[in-house]
Amino acid sequence: MTVMNDTAYTLSGTTTLDFAEAVARVRNALRDEGFGVLTEIDVQATLEEKLGEEMPPYLILGACNPPYAHRALGMEPELGALLPCNVVVYVQPDGTTRVSGADPVAMLGLVGRVELEPIADEIQEKVERALQTVWEA
Repeated sequence: MTVMNDTAYTLSGTTTLDFAEAVARVRNALRDEGFGVLTEIDVQATLEEKLGEEMPPYLILGACNPPYAHRALGMEPELGALLPCNVVVYVQPDGTTRVSGADPVAMLGLVGRVELEPIADEIQEKVERALQTVWEA
């Protein structure tokens, strides 16, 4: 397992789990932290279908924790433009699987409302804890 937050907007790590197992573990870990997966985008299949382009497996999962979403949207209705919290799982050229989630602190920081900071911190703890279980597998 390698944890790298090499962007200012993701919580990222690499695992030796194969793609299917990593996706299953991400789903379970998110569920255990109170998130549901609202959307799923199979980027590999979409690019193959629409462009005839091949690429390694790449999946975007749109996760939402309803109580936190409700609280945050009550404070800032426009925040919906940043939801759901995306988690990506993809195969890297070396065959390892990368798992990255949007950093809630960075995302909610775009809004510039101090009262959202505690919510962002709580969500970040949950997302990082969920992803850590996959990175460490």
